[in-house]
Order: sequence, then structure tokens, then C-alpha cells
Amino acid sequence: MPYPDLLVQPMRDDLVRLGFQELRTAQDVDGLLAQEEDPVLVVVNSVCGCAAGSMRPAVGLSLQNSETKPPVLATVFAGQDLEATEKAREYFAGYPPSSPSIALLKGGKLVWMLERHQIEGRGAEEISQDLAQAYQEHCAA
Repeated sequence: MPYPDLLVQPMRDDLVRLGFQELRTAQDVDGLLAQEEDPVLVVVNSVCGCAAGSMRPAVGLSLQNSETKPPVLATVFAGQDLEATEKAREYFAGYPPSSPSIALLKGGKLVWMLERHQIEGRGAEEISQDLAQAYQEHCAA
């Protein structure tokens, strides 16, 4: 059973404030990821402590501190938007379900992935550096 909307809204807002588009349905996911040619950063948000303490702050830092960044930002919420999360994970071929996680897609194809085990126990600064490197590699003109 999903957490109450009131509980997760602040966690959603953390990313929406940064310019992320929420993908709440499977159709939303396909409508963006299957059509968008530009790089898309997809954050699989979560209620867990590593999402709050490391992942969401790292994403914010990376977008604030990187000259090169993905032009399209999208998010699904694991455990909340079940169909959207399942559909997004179909684009992450070769990776098991993981939340939180961060994916970078280009032309609908996965080009970079950061899984939960790469987020847990790491600080936001360190993760933001991984993100900035991925932006430089996959989003530079």
C-alpha cells in the first residue's frame, strides 16, 4: 500500500522545485522517454533515508554546480506511482529494480545508471560529482 500523499509530497517537491517533471503514469513515461531525443535525467525517487540524505541533495548540487547538464529532467516515485515506475524501469535494461536510482537516457536509450548500492553510504557531494561527470560525458554539445 502506497504511503499517504501528504507524507510524500515534500519528497516530490524536492525535485519539482529543481525543474523535474513528474511522470505519474506509464503513458507519461512513454510519452517522454520514447519521444525525447535530448538527454533525459530520470530520478527514481523514494521515501528511504538515502534518497533524502544523499540522492535528492546530490541531484540538486549537480544541477547547480555543473555547466553541462541534461536539458530534460523527469522523475517517477517508487512505491507511489507504481505503473510509471515499472514503465521507467523497462528503459533501464540490464539493471534490476532499484530505488532510489538515477538514469541518464539519450534518444530513449540508457547511457548511464546510478543504482541504490552506489548511493547508500555516500555523501551528496560525492554523488553529485558522479552526476557531473555523467553530464559532461553524455550531455555536452
